[in-house]
Amino acid sequence: MLGQMQHRPLRILDILTYAAEAFPEQGLVSVRDEGDINRSTYPETLARVGQLAHALDAMGLKPGDRIATLAWNGYRHFELYYAIAGIGGVCHTINPRLPPDQMQYILDHAQDSAICVDISLVPLLEKVTLPKGCRVIVLTDADHMPDAPDGALAYEDLLADQPQTYDWPSFPEDTAAGLCYTSGTTGNPKGALYSHRSTVLHALLVIAGHPQSLRHGARVLPVVPLFHVNAWGMPYTAPLAGMTMVMPGRHLDGASLYDLMDAEQVFSAWGVPTVWAGLQQEIAKRGTPPDGFKDLVVGGSAAPRSMIAAFEEMGVNVNQAWGMTEMSPIGTRGILPSRLADAPFDERVDAKVGAGRRLFGVEFKLKDDDGTLVPHDGETPGELFVRGSTVISGYYQNDDATSAAIDEDGWFGTGDVATVDANGRLIVRDRAKDLVKSGGEWISSIDLENAAISHPMIDTCAVIAVPHPKWDERPVLVVVPAGEEKPTLADIHAHLEPHFAKWQMPDDILFTDALPLTATAKVSKLTLREQLSDYVHPDLREDGA
Repeated sequence: MLGQMQHRPLRILDILTYAAEAFPEQGLVSVRDEGDINRSTYPETLARVGQLAHALDAMGLKPGDRIATLAWNGYRHFELYYAIAGIGGVCHTINPRLPPDQMQYILDHAQDSAICVDISLVPLLEKVTLPKGCRVIVLTDADHMPDAPDGALAYEDLLADQPQTYDWPSFPEDTAAGLCYTSGTTGNPKGALYSHRSTVLHALLVIAGHPQSLRHGARVLPVVPLFHVNAWGMPYTAPLAGMTMVMPGRHLDGASLYDLMDAEQVFSAWGVPTVWAGLQQEIAKRGTPPDGFKDLVVGGSAAPRSMIAAFEEMGVNVNQAWGMTEMSPIGTRGILPSRLADAPFDERVDAKVGAGRRLFGVEFKLKDDDGTLVPHDGETPGELFVRGSTVISGYYQNDDATSAAIDEDGWFGTGDVATVDANGRLIVRDRAKDLVKSGGEWISSIDLENAAISHPMIDTCAVIAVPHPKWDERPVLVVVPAGEEKPTLADIHAHLEPHFAKWQMPDDILFTDALPLTATAKVSKLTLREQLSDYVHPDLREDGA
């Protein structure tokens, strides 16, 4: 027997229509590429999205077309999200920090019909060849139009004189709406093709899972870029929750973020640990957090315990979230359990180390190397597999990658080694490829890094595995010093001794001015390993090698 309920397909455009009606006083604050700040309400934004939809129609763009964006966080980028999906197109966000060869691969693979580019990123177009017939739209007005490819159009000119209302089409909710490629740390980037259904569900599930951060009337700052997994879905969650979304543009240094957050009274900020390290240093210089700043969501990689403690001591509530491009991307909630609300400070901080618990609609399972299921006992590690309505069923036009990632039961293999306890708490121990296998035992590079970074002489660090003739692999610590004084290996061992066995300690310490980062601001272990390809372990040096 079937229920007798009406069925309406879930559409992305309905989020903005709802926000314009329910929260007309909320909207967008954007630092523009032109240098000033733009402010708009959700009703004003909806009107411009209608104009943009008419403009896309006039250009001959049609449902199913991939329309690329190469842009920072700003109101025009936000408008593109809704107008492209609203007409049945696919919004394809491109990371401007990718190397040219990967960007070229993505353009060739997606076969975009148009590309929309911020003025500061127009020079990147000289490094790639656009697909045949791909139109160029520069996200500015005629007065600020830079040198651009022949035939390039100014965004504001396209919108001028277009009607503000649009007869939005209806289509099945599994219609494709967004395309985001992985950062390509191994091999070519792979495309995750999101649907209207998955995107709307993701927004609802994230709001339900993060009520402390997504509050009606508050201001939220996504430092995670719109070109990276839809800014973790923030263009959808913020309007749906009735929040004003503050977008920082391209300046993400600690001072710029502090000034913007302070001036705009940002309540909640979302981004990766490398960004928050810069803000943490800026707060230390100024002596107080930005006005109104009370909530921080950290993802992309694990936040060190020392960072969590530092922000908590300032009165900023820290929550970690874990996910992947292939998961839309958020899959967990890091809210402190209510039973620990009055626990001692250190116990509360300890409880926030880790990825939290799964969102509703996301399921976890762990497998060992033989494919056997691993118990959720908080101790036994295994490769993490996930499934749910916001998880990909395969990669866009890539059967080989799909076969490698999806198991026989349809679960997606994340490549993360993790534990899950009886209460559902997920701790990602490492990427499978970053674990150090020493004498048949595994050493977590993440655990070592998060413990070492709290040493006062360390600004940031990374652990990689190096070959060893007896133990197979041994850990080496690569350090960016916090000042002129550098820690010795003995200093590091003394610092780590309360938390690690002797055999888990790094065998060597190396110093560098900066760690290489991926296009998504994570430490690039692949690049580090390449840079240290000629490294010789101290045991071999002693033998004269």
